Amino acid sequence: MKKTLSILLAMAVLLLAGQVWAQSSIVVAQDDSPRMMNPHGDDSDAGLQYFANFFDGLLQRKGPDGILAPALAVKWERQDALNWKFWLRKGVTFHNGNPFTAEDVKFTFERLSNPEVSEFVNAGKSIDSITIHDDYTLTIKTKEPIPWFINNLHQTFIMDKEDTTARDPGDVMVRPMGTGAYKFVEWVKGSYVKMEANENYWEGAPSIKNVEIRPITESSTRFAALVSGQVGMLTGVPVELYDQIKKNNQLEIVSRPARRSIFLALANTPGTPMADMRVRQAIYMAINEDEIIEKVMRGQASPAAQIPDQPTIGYVADLKRLPYNPDKAKQLLKEAGYEKGFAITLSGPNDRYIQDAKIIEAVAKYLAKIGITVTLDAKPKSIFFPEVNQGKLEFYLIGWFDGTFDMGRTYSKLAHSRDKERGFGELNGAGYSDSAIDELIESTAVMLDATTRGKALQDLNKMAMVDKIIWIPLHYQMDVYAVRKDSKLAFQPRPDRWMVYKELSLK
Repeated sequence: MKKTLSILLAMAVLLLAGQVWAQSSIVVAQDDSPRMMNPHGDDSDAGLQYFANFFDGLLQRKGPDGILAPALAVKWERQDALNWKFWLRKGVTFHNGNPFTAEDVKFTFERLSNPEVSEFVNAGKSIDSITIHDDYTLTIKTKEPIPWFINNLHQTFIMDKEDTTARDPGDVMVRPMGTGAYKFVEWVKGSYVKMEANENYWEGAPSIKNVEIRPITESSTRFAALVSGQVGMLTGVPVELYDQIKKNNQLEIVSRPARRSIFLALANTPGTPMADMRVRQAIYMAINEDEIIEKVMRGQASPAAQIPDQPTIGYVADLKRLPYNPDKAKQLLKEAGYEKGFAITLSGPNDRYIQDAKIIEAVAKYLAKIGITVTLDAKPKSIFFPEVNQGKLEFYLIGWFDGTFDMGRTYSKLAHSRDKERGFGELNGAGYSDSAIDELIESTAVMLDATTRGKALQDLNKMAMVDKIIWIPLHYQMDVYAVRKDSKLAFQPRPDRWMVYKELSLK
């Protein structure tokens, strides 16, 4: 009898434990997968959102408004144009129990400049010196004034110096060791990432104790996993399935206007058609963006006249798109000496942005109507983005939002002439070059007064979008998620689209 009671009691405990686990756990289908677990080796949003759960930066961006807030640094101060002093949080430990100190911060920023482990090399090279005053105070000196330096520290994730240097580099690539709200459990590439709550987290243990992320890039498969109950939530709702999800009374749509703009980048190589402003204007006016939003994006986008979004320094509220006018576009081509058109290759990813391949297909058809013959070159993002970094393209589709909320950083990366030594134009994939644009970009970098600099960035934005047509803006995406109602998940999307699970809870 006692043995039977013991067995029944044990079974009840196991059942209760299972129920508690289920009640404090979620399974999410995400539309992107991690390339690695080295927080400095992938600077894409897809990678950074995974790292943000295992690691912390000196600062963090919180919640639906992306407010910059303390994290591993409790206070910071700009002492002059080059020097930033930080006071660090005491009592924080890495997941292995090692204490977090200023040595880890110094190690992290020095590691950024190593191209073998970092895609933040330019950020690393921008550091002149790091002075440790004691275990919890240090000063970082930059080589040149960087107005957005502090705004970028939420995505510079701090690593454990002792652990990282002791482990095999290959192990560091696949097994993260941070101070973050979640501890790494397991990663099976292409299948899932599992994590568990860090009960000793400095901000308090997260309410959701177990998270399983299933990276499912194929949209219909991701949708099927949600409908069948295999997952409680999915990111990146396919636009073609939006209405179907909306009608399903078991599912709830959660959406917000995205910060990311989708646009076309063009080269301006002397002697080529696109060096002529009339040609750039013609391409712009030949594209029926309203029709792209209606038919390709199924209404889940809004037209863009510039690259920055409203919260970004440099945004100009009264900028307007050039009107859709194919007849005027043909006239401009004729005036430029291209009455019979010309041939060009349009590149872009086919697995990165919402409807990316279909957008460039639509653009090609519009340009064909004004005599421009387009060869489409859609490819996986793993191939496309290295070509952007290498400056190998002449005309391509890309998406962007600035994680620092500062258009000066965007222009220095995407619009400045490529200058590897000085760290300019690293993502200027078409090799666009204009000395007037370069000078204005560089002048804003040394402006310390926020009001003066904000006005200068607006002037730069007007010059780039109106006078030079550096890029052809298309639209801002909508960030759309779907949640099963029976998952009881309380979720508010972030402006950077990261899934940071400490911010989620169960109702």
